[in-house]
Amino acid sequence: MSGNSGFSYPAVLALIVVTGIAVSTAQRSWTTIIKREKESELIFRGDQIHKAIESYYNAVENKKVYPASLNDLLKDPRFPAVKRHLRKIYPDPMTKKNEWGIVYTQGGRIKGVFSKSSEEPIKKSSFDSPYSRFENKMHYYEWKFLYDPK
Repeated sequence: MSGNSGFSYPAVLALIVVTGIAVSTAQRSWTTIIKREKESELIFRGDQIHKAIESYYNAVENKKVYPASLNDLLKDPRFPAVKRHLRKIYPDPMTKKNEWGIVYTQGGRIKGVFSKSSEEPIKKSSFDSPYSRFENKMHYYEWKFLYDPK
C-alpha cells in the first residue's frame, strides 16, 4: 500500500471549503452590484416622474396645478387632444411593485413620489444637485422625488 492513500479525502474537503468561500464572496459582490443597479434605476424612474410632474404643473400658463393622480401624467385631462407628460408609470425597482408612495399637497394633489422600500441604501453621498437632500438617508422611502416650483 502506498503512503498517500489518505490524501484524497482531506484534499477534496479543502477544495470544497475553498470553493464555498469563493462562491459566498462572489454572491455578496453580485448582490451589491444588483442593489447598486436598482438604486440607479430608482433615481432614474423617480426623476422621470419628478420631471413629468414639473411638465404637468407648467403645461397651462395661467393655471399652475399639480396632477390629481399619476394617471394624469399619462394623459393630461386638461387638454382635448392627448398630452403626455410621462410615457408610462414605472414600477418601483426596489419593491418591484406598481405602486409608489405619494407625497400630496395640502389640496390633495401629487407633488412627488418615493419608494416604499424600508431597505438601507448603499449610496449615501455624492448625489447630483437636485437630489443632494438624499445624502445620509437611512432608508429608500426617505428619497422623495418632489417638484417644488420655488
